[in-house]
Amino acid sequence: MARDMAELMTVLGHAEFAVVAHDRGARVAHRLAIDNPGRVTRLAVMDIVPTIEHFERTDMAFALGYYHWFWFAQPHPFPEELINAAPSTWFHAHTAREPKNPGFFRQEALDDYLAAAHDPAAIAGMCEDYRAAATIDLVHDRISRSAGARVQCPMLVLWGAKGRIGGWYDPLTLWREYCAAEVTGGTVQAGHYLAEEAPGEVLERLGRFV
Repeated sequence: MARDMAELMTVLGHAEFAVVAHDRGARVAHRLAIDNPGRVTRLAVMDIVPTIEHFERTDMAFALGYYHWFWFAQPHPFPEELINAAPSTWFHAHTAREPKNPGFFRQEALDDYLAAAHDPAAIAGMCEDYRAAATIDLVHDRISRSAGARVQCPMLVLWGAKGRIGGWYDPLTLWREYCAAEVTGGTVQAGHYLAEEAPGEVLERLGRFV
């Protein structure tokens, strides 16, 4: 997926570019920055730490709080069949793991999310992403870490003050181990869905960084 994004930017005529990403997209962005150090000029990641750190630091709190990492990674078609049996029920439960206003998604976005949740191919793709995270992505991460490959551009790291990341980790300290440039950031007054729950704060922070 990171290679696809690099090729897309080439087709669009961008030799260099900044990247802003959230959650699974931020994991793709991390790999994109490592593999394209001369192209990614700035990297902003929201509500994540490196994938390899999650797995290597897994404890009971992580396993219960992010149980879906292990469920979605089970062999096809087990998780897909359970989600496809009640996609709306699954989606609303999955996105409400933290206390928040139930209307935090704009209706247009919610409609798109629910359409995807009702598409078995989209659910299969989602699960394949988690399967990759637990297999080939870890292989790539270990190779990069052993080789000393780090993000070479400045990073902005944001996470939700009401979410889990800040409680489990020291995100800035952790990301500084994976980045050779300046790493700044902090909390946003939101749960996991930073851009949806606190759009003004997120845009202001991103505007100053990018």
